[in-house]
Amino acid sequence: MVGTGPGDLLPDQLTERLRASGALPFGRVTAIHPEEPRTMLVSTIMPLRVEYSFDAPGEAPTRLLLKSSRDGLGAGLQAIVGEREVAFYTQAAPLMPGGPFPRCYDAECSSGRFHLLLEDLSETHMVLTQWPLPPSVQACERIVDTWAIFHAFWWRHPRLGREVGAFLDEAALAKLGADYRRRYEHFAETLGDRLGSGARADYARVLDARERLYTPKRLYATYTLAHGDAHVWNLLYPRDDATSGIYLIIDWDAWRIGRGAVDLAYMMALHWYPERRARLEAPLIERYHAGLLAHGVTDYSLDRLWEDYRLAVIGHLATPVWQQSLELPPAVWWPHLHRILAAFEDLDCAALLS
Repeated sequence: MVGTGPGDLLPDQLTERLRASGALPFGRVTAIHPEEPRTMLVSTIMPLRVEYSFDAPGEAPTRLLLKSSRDGLGAGLQAIVGEREVAFYTQAAPLMPGGPFPRCYDAECSSGRFHLLLEDLSETHMVLTQWPLPPSVQACERIVDTWAIFHAFWWRHPRLGREVGAFLDEAALAKLGADYRRRYEHFAETLGDRLGSGARADYARVLDARERLYTPKRLYATYTLAHGDAHVWNLLYPRDDATSGIYLIIDWDAWRIGRGAVDLAYMMALHWYPERRARLEAPLIERYHAGLLAHGVTDYSLDRLWEDYRLAVIGHLATPVWQQSLELPPAVWWPHLHRILAAFEDLDCAALLS
């Protein structure tokens, strides 16, 4: 099914995939009705309405989402988009039944193309706000509660680094560092005088300290499964706002073994301007820490979380660099650059570089 246009999906193909997933033990798909697709930065999402034969079970899904590669991606993005997300749904998700993500009925990636066949939750859940408007304080509290539950489940999980994900050794970290340096040099050259002397000095200090900051021992002193792209528009929120509702996390293309604080910093330091961060950052970090402890994490102090959060801010200085190098629009990475530089200064992250 990889490479098949969403409008070209045949009932027999969908029957086969649903049967393999256990969602259609008997009966068959008789008709597929594609709806208006949504084009995202790197993918296309096609809602599907599905009809079945009379003998199909009543609980067979009648609404699905077919997520696939977007046409026209640059070579750099096309080579990586989809592979990690397919790996998440095939390797990690089955180990967390009832986890905060939609059910995946099929996942495949091949030759720079991918597809996911996902549960459509649009009737009960929604994206919180229109980008780039941040959500309310109450919604942010529920979001960090969900991250705490998710990260606590995967905290030093025995399958991490074995069946799920990989720990990077010194050679792999050195290769990533060299690639980052090359991309930053291109980034700085492209921006010219639009990248100020203060920002250049911050990047230079971080690059000089990178080998000390990113060692396997330091990187994996505490670890969990990190989402890696944890902005709030990657969350689905209950439409009825019920307190018993759960966020359902989507877009797993950047997950990795790492610090849970990476996701908090992505949500707040990368996306919030200083005034909002000054009001909400500390209470939300404290709330997240309490959530970790409540769900079984031990030997992890609030001070350690703050250090990990500041290290994550340092790491996210790379985010606008990578986004620019992958030809994402400046409307995405230019504000990220200024917000993460502000967080770097506000939190005195330079003190961790020595």
